[in-house]
Amino acid sequence: MSVLFVGMRDVPRRVVLTGAAGSIGRAVSPSLASRWDLRLTDVAPGEAAELDVTHLDVTDLDACREAFSEADAVVHLAAVPDPNASWADLLPANVVGAYQVAQAAVDCGVRRLVLASSLQAVSGYPDGRQTRAVDAPRPANLYGATKAWSEALGAWVATSSSTSVVALRIGFFAASPPAGSGISARDLAAWLSPLDCTELVRAAVEADGIAFTVANGISANRYRIAELSETIRLLGYRPVDDAWAHR
Repeated sequence: MSVLFVGMRDVPRRVVLTGAAGSIGRAVSPSLASRWDLRLTDVAPGEAAELDVTHLDVTDLDACREAFSEADAVVHLAAVPDPNASWADLLPANVVGAYQVAQAAVDCGVRRLVLASSLQAVSGYPDGRQTRAVDAPRPANLYGATKAWSEALGAWVATSSSTSVVALRIGFFAASPPAGSGISARDLAAWLSPLDCTELVRAAVEADGIAFTVANGISANRYRIAELSETIRLLGYRPVDDAWAHR
């Protein structure tokens, strides 16, 4: 159990997670709930009936403030995750919602804001080049552009407030390594397993000594589309899965 020392007693770290009914939220919540005082939220809580999820529309600033009250950290996963999504589909959750979550975290004095960015934010770089966490955003689609926006919001939050920010450039999240005729070595090299994703979120919330950082989020794959050295060094991330070990 990860705890904070408050007054004369230890209390569990309160963490609010948005988008809990999504694929990542449903995968990481059970393990993290045993570690933190985890509050799960989603605009469609019924899609995760197996979890105790509270309704939250991240485009509603007042609702976000209420949900984040007294939180030590906010993990923001809520978004439209489709790289082919239109601007009309992306605007509410990915653009407006990202801002409302960032502003509410600042207003509530949250210590750490973890933003789910994506390797799509740097998908415009040439093939065959391993991306680094320090690479400037270069998206190849509008979805990636909205994730670049969330990284910029994170930098603004960290510069203008006491809230620290970790933006995670998440790779190809799936229960098992991608397979099939349409799957490329590039997809395998971007794989992030549920076990490693849980560890990534844990590390992003608990790491000390960070004001703002962008960190790559993939598993310990033999061949990696993105470097992990900075994520391991700065966050204490300990990935164990390898896409090629399953082939």
